[in-house]
Amino acid sequence: MLACAAACAAEPTTIAVKAAHMVDVRSGTLVDNAVVLISGERITAAGSKLAIPAGAQVIDLGNKTLLPGLIDAHTHITGAPEDAGYSIIAKSVPRVTLVGAKNALTTLRAGFTTIRDVGADNYTDIGLRDAINDGDVPGPRILASGPPLSITGGHCDDTMHAPEYKSTALGVADGADEAMKVTRRNIKYGADVIKICATGGVLSFGDDPRTSQYTLDELKAIISDAHRLGRKTAAHAHGGDGIKLSVLAGVDSIEHGSYIDEEGIKLMKEHKTYLVPTLYLGDWLIENAEAIKLPKPLLEKAKVVLPTARVNIGKAIKAGVPIAFGTDAAVYPHGLNAREFAVLVKLGMTPAQAIRTATVNAADLLGWSDKVGSIEAGKFADLIAVDGEPLKDVKTLEQVQWVMKGGAVVK
Repeated sequence: MLACAAACAAEPTTIAVKAAHMVDVRSGTLVDNAVVLISGERITAAGSKLAIPAGAQVIDLGNKTLLPGLIDAHTHITGAPEDAGYSIIAKSVPRVTLVGAKNALTTLRAGFTTIRDVGADNYTDIGLRDAINDGDVPGPRILASGPPLSITGGHCDDTMHAPEYKSTALGVADGADEAMKVTRRNIKYGADVIKICATGGVLSFGDDPRTSQYTLDELKAIISDAHRLGRKTAAHAHGGDGIKLSVLAGVDSIEHGSYIDEEGIKLMKEHKTYLVPTLYLGDWLIENAEAIKLPKPLLEKAKVVLPTARVNIGKAIKAGVPIAFGTDAAVYPHGLNAREFAVLVKLGMTPAQAIRTATVNAADLLGWSDKVGSIEAGKFADLIAVDGEPLKDVKTLEQVQWVMKGGAVVK
């Protein structure tokens, strides 16, 4: 009896989550009278009017609509909007990491239960990921990159300090051999994904987003080494040549893609390379540039690049380039991630297609299709609930009412 009692006590309690509706993200349809059964961290069954086992803990969400926890494939979780200016120079590594802990909770409560962090100096995103995994602080599941790779003076190098300070970002690597070494170093210190700055950018001095930075040989060295060591790769690439070179080198995703052209679209479709557009930030950044003290040269670039991006990304969407959801949160405040959905719909997606970018598509890009992205048996019990019908109005996702991560209610 004592052995039986101990074994019974060790068995996790079944949780049954009930809601009026549930979004089947694969088909883009609603399931009525939804029931999701959960044991421990995982979903055991999901469907309409499922029988609820005796003794289960029932969470009745009434008339709400259930969806899988959302995925943001492009964040900078330890960053903040004011970091686009000179204030970042005064922030210590501990201070940046603690900002990340605050941002992580905000992001989780906004319904994003999984994120991919693509660029944090000094491995702050990796430290935060580990703290979340160990249960020290609350936050989403994180795939972290650590310091992004950059050429000297490139978009992901330090262009804020004057020359006499000789300041160089941790991820700077020139030439194929050095780039492979930095790739391996990032993996040594815990990187899940390798981020590459393949073109110039908006929030950096002295470069042009339309120009490539790494050569094809350098990109091949980074990407092939990352893949051989079991890591995926993401390339910051605004300009056409940088996009094409990255795709030809085998990159898993193109981030931003602002100046993507017909050839780039064709290559991405042929190689099944994901595009992670980051579009809503164009509204927020320009409207709030003065408040965050964005340096004038960076604002002038933003006024040109960001509106152009919407035109070109619209063409890529229409052409059928695979799209995964990303926001560049940190350029604007964390927690507003879901505002990206409305921009995707405005550019031609249906609400169901937009939702898929942040669920099954993003899970596929991350290599986590067996873990997250849909409400199915075997997946993590990462769920959100909203009022209204997100398949008719994606803006309902901007007001997430309830969040569960791994079977535990966090909002």
